[in-house]
Amino acid sequence: MPHPNSTIFRPSVLTLTGIPGLESVQFWIGIPFCIMYIIALLGNSLLLVVIKVERSLHEPMYLFLAMLGATDIALSTCILPKMLGIFWFHLPTIYFDACLLQMWLIHTFQCIESGILFAMAMDRYVAICDPLRHASVFTQRLLTQIAVGVTLRAALFVAPCLILIKCRLRLYWTTVVSHSYCEHMAIVKLAAEDIRVNKIYGLFVAFSILGLDIIFITLSYIRIFITVFRLPQKEARFKAFNTCIAHICVFLEFYLLAFFSFFTHRFGFHIPSYIHILLSNLYLLVPPLLNAIVYGVKTKQIRDQVSKILYCNYSS
Repeated sequence: MPHPNSTIFRPSVLTLTGIPGLESVQFWIGIPFCIMYIIALLGNSLLLVVIKVERSLHEPMYLFLAMLGATDIALSTCILPKMLGIFWFHLPTIYFDACLLQMWLIHTFQCIESGILFAMAMDRYVAICDPLRHASVFTQRLLTQIAVGVTLRAALFVAPCLILIKCRLRLYWTTVVSHSYCEHMAIVKLAAEDIRVNKIYGLFVAFSILGLDIIFITLSYIRIFITVFRLPQKEARFKAFNTCIAHICVFLEFYLLAFFSFFTHRFGFHIPSYIHILLSNLYLLVPPLLNAIVYGVKTKQIRDQVSKILYCNYSS
């Protein structure tokens, strides 16, 4: 047990450093981050409006996309305002409980996004491998159950991370968090007590949600590709494959960034800390930006509706 004079008992306020080692250029780093956030906010909001207004888009694929867009808006909004407060206005302090709340929201929305991507993969699997049953399987009731289930799974799995920090960890070496937002391991590493339980549970959540989702998504796409390549007509193969391209792009950028950030943060001991932090920031800011762009560009129905809205506004 550390000497009491060298530790802090349950601090009420923490200090976020931003990006350690890049403090002198944080102001300029905040500019592209802010631009990315604005584009993600506008792009995903436009997708939500288009899907809500256009009744022909009230299908499972587009309703899942609307869920993804809403999650992206919530996730990036949890992070960027405080981050810009650190970068631009030198406001690094945050209440301990507020930090835990931000941590819970960030990781919950990450898990929700993973669950939605899994549901979208299942939708494409049924649509391509068993098209006659698609309408009877993906009913409005099932979509509601998926939305509720994905949200509850994320919230309930992540909640113990917050509880373990709040109830188990009392003594802390410092109140300075070497990060630009409240991330689970960044907070846990401040503790002057045994943090093995916190680490193990964090790994359990990562692998039981993100890990299982990526396995089932990969298996579903293997089955989809087998079915597509067995189609007799080249045009039919291209059309079926084209409906999956946008989802594959989003799936790859989300999980590649997620696992690269996850493993470098825990096992990349020789990688400079500012690389860890930049990767973590990009992992949370890039998917909301790219999701709106990829689906807006690759999905013809959405592209046509956006063009229609913009043309009507321009004409009026």
